[in-house]
Amino acid sequence: MENTDILISGAGIAGPALAYWLRRHGFHPVVVERAPGPRPGGQTVDLRGAGRTVIERMGLMERARALCVEQRGIALVDRRGRLTARMPVELFEGEGIVSEIEILRGDLADLLRQATDDVEYRYDDTVTALAQDAEGVTVHFENAPARRFHLVVGADGLHSVVRRLAFGPEENHYRPLGGYTAWFTVHDPALARGLDGWFLMYNAPGGLVAAARPGRLPGEVKVALSFRSDPLTFERRDGAAQRRLLTERFAGTGWEVDRLLAGMSTAEDFAFDSYGQIHLDHYTRGRVALLGDAGYSPSPLTGLGTSLALVGGYLLAGELAACAGDFAAAFARYEELMRPYVTRAQELPPGGMNGYAPDTALMIRLRAASMRWMGRWPLRTILAAQFAKAGDIALPDYPLPARA
Repeated sequence: MENTDILISGAGIAGPALAYWLRRHGFHPVVVERAPGPRPGGQTVDLRGAGRTVIERMGLMERARALCVEQRGIALVDRRGRLTARMPVELFEGEGIVSEIEILRGDLADLLRQATDDVEYRYDDTVTALAQDAEGVTVHFENAPARRFHLVVGADGLHSVVRRLAFGPEENHYRPLGGYTAWFTVHDPALARGLDGWFLMYNAPGGLVAAARPGRLPGEVKVALSFRSDPLTFERRDGAAQRRLLTERFAGTGWEVDRLLAGMSTAEDFAFDSYGQIHLDHYTRGRVALLGDAGYSPSPLTGLGTSLALVGGYLLAGELAACAGDFAAAFARYEELMRPYVTRAQELPPGGMNGYAPDTALMIRLRAASMRWMGRWPLRTILAAQFAKAGDIALPDYPLPARA
């Protein structure tokens, strides 16, 4: 089979994972990324289920474990910082809310980039137009000259440019879940010590959630501030306005929230977005395929976005190789294999956004009570099924050519 050029838009986790397997199968991937360079840090993501299997098949598990953020589990606190419930990481054999292998998003992306050091990465650029024909796709870029590719893959996240160009407006595919969240990092050694290795979460009336968890570096704290809300109009690139919104909603609500807000003002990795999912009738159109959050974001509420990205990249590359360049057949097989896995992964935990961010003091107390019962029947059985979704797929073994 003759090698083909495949453009991948997005250098997060899904894009480099796909690039790795494409190179192993003899293709020539090119990765384009809007950011000026690799994005370090970020929040922790889980390696669980079939996603963990993909990392193992890459031969990267030992290095991934060396990058793990050590956490004892998740615990709920009240406005005075008193523990009201906790779930140790061992409770569901390392596959619970906090999994056995938690790694910073930036560290995992960097690990995948190192494993694809023979792949061309083009930063500080993005796709602006796609023109498909019988022989390939002409891709126009914001900065670089237009270039021809055999196929194009959008692995560029929830607000995918490739999806918009090939599948239509975002609002046709995006399902809001009724909330918003911000992520950022603060350096606060005293607060880091106070976490004592736990991922602490505080619920306040009004559907507010403040969370802090250990980072990998000394004194580093990873923070998330989330809230329930009807749809808001906001400019995605206006971080100052987003910080003001969060300060207005969270100031004075208790626990260490004011301290977290103070750290937010100088955080260099601040990010803000809505909770939502992507639902498409098909993950491919012509010579364009979607991967990861771009094609089937499950939302952070499920904890399965990383598994979907890793598994999707493995299957897409494997099927392109197995079909010997017949991309239409490969795309059909990719969808056939991924669709059931995606459907299960997009099922929200019990209560969905309402369960994650209860809006009254009574519901907050009930949430803490339910966590205290998570290790017992019947909640243990229900939650075990939720966490088991990450492994709910049998991965084919695709033959690989010998390394050069």
